[in-house]
Parts: sequence; C-alpha cells; structure tokens
Amino acid sequence: MEIIERKHPKTLLDDKKTLNICAPMVRYSKLAFRELVRIYNVDLVYTPMILSDVFKHSSLSREAEFKTNYNDDPVIVQFAASNGKDAADAAELVAKYVNGVDINCGCPQKWAIGEGIGSYLMTAPETVKDIVDQVKRRTAPIKMSNGQSFPCSIKIRIHDDVKETVELVRRAEKVGVDWITVHGRTKKQRNTEDVNMDYIKIVKEHSSVPVFANGGVTTKNEAEHLVDYTKTDGVMVAQGLLNNPGNLTVKFTSSTICWL
Repeated sequence: MEIIERKHPKTLLDDKKTLNICAPMVRYSKLAFRELVRIYNVDLVYTPMILSDVFKHSSLSREAEFKTNYNDDPVIVQFAASNGKDAADAAELVAKYVNGVDINCGCPQKWAIGEGIGSYLMTAPETVKDIVDQVKRRTAPIKMSNGQSFPCSIKIRIHDDVKETVELVRRAEKVGVDWITVHGRTKKQRNTEDVNMDYIKIVKEHSSVPVFANGGVTTKNEAEHLVDYTKTDGVMVAQGLLNNPGNLTVKFTSSTICWL
C-alpha cells in the first residue's frame, strides 16, 4: 500500500454543502487555466479529456497532455477509454500525482463514438462497469491521505429513457464508482438545447454516491438554480467558466471579466 499526499475529493463535501467544479475542456482546462479558476470559488478541476490508449503508450503524449504541480490540488484526470485495460493502465500512471480519474462517457462527437469511447459507452453499460472495476482494482494499492481508496468517477449524458441512465449508474455503483457527473442532454442534443433538469434529479434520487449536475450554466445564478432544483451535490461548469473564470464567485457579476 502507498499513501499519497492528496485527499479524496469527496472530503470537500465535509466542509461545503455543494461543490463548484471546472469541467474537462479540450485544449482549455490545462494547468494555467485550472490555477486561474481556483481563485474564483472553484473547488475541483478536471484536465481535458485524454485518450488512454495513446497516453499509456506514448511518452510524448504524457508530456504534452498532462502537467501538474503541488498547487494543482484537487485535480481529476479525465480519460477516454473503450476498455478496462486501457483505462487501468493510464490510471496507474497518474494515480500518485492526482486526486482521482474520471471516465468520459459523454463526448458526442462522431469520431469518439466510432472509436467506442465517449457517449458510445452510454449504450454499453457493462463496458462502463468493467472500466470502473478495472481502474479501482488496479489502483487499489494507492490510498489517499485520509486512507480512502483512489477515486474513479464517470461523466455521463442522459438517455431518452431515464430508466436506462439509472441502470447504467446502478451498474457503475456496484463496482465502486465514487461519484457521477450527469450532463442533462442526450448525445444527439446540441448544447443550445435546454438541459433536462428533471432527469438529472431522477438520477440523483436513485444514486447512492454524490451526483454533480452539468450543462447550460453560464452564470452563478444558473448554477445555484440547477443545484437547488436537482438536489445534486454540486455543479460542473464548462462554457460559463471559459467565458468568465469568475462566474461562480460572489465577487463578480456575469458581465465582469476576471482574466488575470
């Protein structure tokens, strides 16, 4: 067993009722941006999505895609994987340096679906279950500073039939998923379409682990409304923070740009 000097992110909920989370954003949620949003009431940050099969095989990929430091804490590395072995191999490489890994089950781009990653996994709940299971087993020797196991979470979208979403979550919970982020749109919906808050709320009601709501948030008021309505444990924000990194702090209005 090896204990690392990083806490399990769920301990953040011991101090705060709900969490503000910076979403994984391709090209944008790199180290410098993560450091910036932490100043403005963001509790947890994610790296951009990283392809696990490329990451585990290529030192060039590892150097280009993942950089961190002691101040980058807590941070979650998000991997895209089509199978448990790739995800576990990649997670093992970063586990000593981060606060957890997340599996992308929501990317709706056609190339991702064609590769069997991202939102393709919404149609393959047993694969999601196996990915989480293998990551948890492989990282079992790693313990967080408070003694908890190394975390693995998933970020999903919703199905047209919410029962399918609840079933996917149920299977992931059976193998120890630590928390779930739910983007309240299906893989076919555009980001301009309304988020289905009712479906997020239903997932939360049927979950035994923390659930974070995602989608459609551009202001602090919208973030608070989404959390209040869905009764989730926090909100994950992407475009809203990219537009204005200070959107989740009371110190600024949505019209104030907070770049340093």
